Amino acid sequence: MAVSSGCCPTKFFFVTAAASDCRGDSGAIPRPDFPSGTASSRLLSPRRCTSGLSSAFILRFPPNFVRQLSTKARRNCSNIGVAQIVAASWSNNPGLPETPLSAAAAAADAAATVASPVEADVATLAGGNGTSVQSQIPAADSKAAIAAASLSSDGSLAVHAGERVGRGITTDAITTPVVNTSAYWFKNSNELVDFKEGRHASFEYGRYGNPTTKALEEKMSALEKAESTLFVSSGMYASVAMLTALVPAGGHIVTTTDCYRKTRIFIQNELPKMGILATVIDPADMDSLKSALDQNNVSLFFTESPTNPFLRCVDIEFVSKLCHSKGTLVCIDGTFASPVNQKALTLGADMVLHSATKFIAGHNDVLGGCLSGSEELISKIRQYHNVIGGVLNPNAAYMIVRGMKTLHLRVQQQNHTALRMAQFLEEHPKITRVYYPGLPSHPEHHIAKQQMTGFGGVVSFEVAGDLQTTMKFVDSLKIPYIAPSFGGCESIIDQPAIMSYWDLSSSERATYGIKDNLIRFSFGVEDFEDLKADIVQALESI
Repeated sequence: MAVSSGCCPTKFFFVTAAASDCRGDSGAIPRPDFPSGTASSRLLSPRRCTSGLSSAFILRFPPNFVRQLSTKARRNCSNIGVAQIVAASWSNNPGLPETPLSAAAAAADAAATVASPVEADVATLAGGNGTSVQSQIPAADSKAAIAAASLSSDGSLAVHAGERVGRGITTDAITTPVVNTSAYWFKNSNELVDFKEGRHASFEYGRYGNPTTKALEEKMSALEKAESTLFVSSGMYASVAMLTALVPAGGHIVTTTDCYRKTRIFIQNELPKMGILATVIDPADMDSLKSALDQNNVSLFFTESPTNPFLRCVDIEFVSKLCHSKGTLVCIDGTFASPVNQKALTLGADMVLHSATKFIAGHNDVLGGCLSGSEELISKIRQYHNVIGGVLNPNAAYMIVRGMKTLHLRVQQQNHTALRMAQFLEEHPKITRVYYPGLPSHPEHHIAKQQMTGFGGVVSFEVAGDLQTTMKFVDSLKIPYIAPSFGGCESIIDQPAIMSYWDLSSSERATYGIKDNLIRFSFGVEDFEDLKADIVQALESI
């Protein structure tokens, strides 16, 4: 049957079989041009037909329809891949005879690849055009443990953990699909009851979980050697959720002087509203930590290691033993280290926090945060999170998963560049001081050597000059971006006196150690010699 529309003929081919011919193998339509048993022959051998409906419906369109189909598929199809494969088949075979069996074969083969059998509980997510994608949601036994058993290195875990081993989405795609949905449906009420009582594995509502995010959480758990991980919308929200969920009203925490300023503001301004007090100590002052633990009922010790921006290091093993002897939890913000350089949980910490925006995602293009630790602690934070919100968008989860596949490669390059640059800067006459845990001059170099396998990609240093001189140095650089972040592929530089502390006077900034000539330089993955030459010419300009 051919139908003409305007000056461009569009041919529709279809093959049908009566419902009575669609029961069992005997009802299969003969296909002499395809080997028996292939996906292509199976297309016209349906075994489940509804009375009165056609068993097969095959279309062929001219090549100029391909672009329109691809666009519509992106908007409406659950399974974009099948539509694109079929479109490619139509456009790449303009000389096909009138019978469109090649296009049908491509569609059938693609469908057979995507809709693979599921051997566990599944939830079928219906697409807008009536197609469906089966999503297998495995039980919550630790996929991270399975991954860790078969993959020994951080590099292999960063690529495969949470995806190749036990991914909760059934598909033959190498990459983890993005599941863009706000809610999940159940086949019947009994299945919902089974889900509520733990007999059926699935999801319920977008604020409580997402298959794409779940794969990301499993990957981080494997890297951090954690029982559980929670990913949220930002690193700052992770800090707020952790502090609010785990520290009771009227409680007490201990933290350190050098830290991310917004964390300090929340501790100083918001926690007192809940009756929570904080003791602030120098990162190396263990006597003050002991005193605080002895004199107060401390719920939590929370610190960065390395810290921001002076990269101070806390002896995680020592403080964990000290705090645990008093029943105090320990949470380490390891954002500057990344799990490639430091594993706080194996050193004794109860939780490790990351701003995934930085090294974890690594491309300066997405916000996210995470907490890893025991199932007991992370479950408490997750319950708070499920009520308050702060959900990581599944598209952001996909981008972080993608970024993590190169985490070990990026961090190794950044470690190498930063250490060499710190050594170079320490010898330069126009640099008065360098802060980097890989240098023997760093006050906690001995601690960093014990608990870190690499010293990170960020170097802080002070330029010989005042505020204006330092600004001139920054403005003379050609490679790094002036921006308030770090850990990405692109180098980033900022002058904290301007970027993060501009609202304070020079004397107020000095109370936090922030001098007008302080620089924080996050090295990306650019060539070392190019970065060095750029720094040299900028220093020569002042």
